[in-house]
Amino acid sequence: MYNILVCDDEKEITDAIEIYLSQEGYRVLKAYNGKQALEIMKKEEIHLLIIDLMMPEMDGIHAILEIRKTSSIPIIVLSAKSQDADKILGLNVGADDYVTKPFNPLELVARVKSQMRRYTALGNIAENVSEEENVFHSGGLVIDDNKKEVTVDGEPIRLTRIEYNILLFLLQNKGKVFSIEQIYEKIWKEEAFCADNTVTVHIRHIREKIEIDPKNPKYLKVMWGIGYKVEDLDS
Repeated sequence: MYNILVCDDEKEITDAIEIYLSQEGYRVLKAYNGKQALEIMKKEEIHLLIIDLMMPEMDGIHAILEIRKTSSIPIIVLSAKSQDADKILGLNVGADDYVTKPFNPLELVARVKSQMRRYTALGNIAENVSEEENVFHSGGLVIDDNKKEVTVDGEPIRLTRIEYNILLFLLQNKGKVFSIEQIYEKIWKEEAFCADNTVTVHIRHIREKIEIDPKNPKYLKVMWGIGYKVEDLDS
């Protein structure tokens, strides 16, 4: 059974989400501010977090920043803030998805299932896979998908789950350019609608972690007006 932590200062919302997620077989834990969420995560194994942005004592932004120091679990931001700037802020600090209040509970459940599918797939290492298989590289950039490890020139790089999936997809297809829509549909497994900001923010984060000079990237290149690619430095 997977544990989902729901953090919102409105008890009616946490109770409603608990009902829907419990019906799908998830164990739901509840917190009402960021501090409570962090305390619960110290004691319980949490597989996914749903968190509001505006809360007393500690807001969702600061809580996500703390969580991302040690954990790459899926995080869905749930907030009444619907402006693009707020969505980008949530993604910037490490959220994987964003749902705006008022929300359709069935849509939220669908997004939880989607995130959990990717999370569990990332954690499952295939049996009988050789050490050489599922290791992808371009120059000094290496992803060992058996161990779920990313290194650049031998130095380990910590990525969130979404960042890892994007980089792995591009590295597996190094030299090939993919549009923002293609990347979104491949990673999020849903139709791309206004996906530009979401993909662009994650690409920027990846560059900041793998590139010496993110403004002049060696590995993750943009083809203006077309899309992104990982440069093939081995050919």
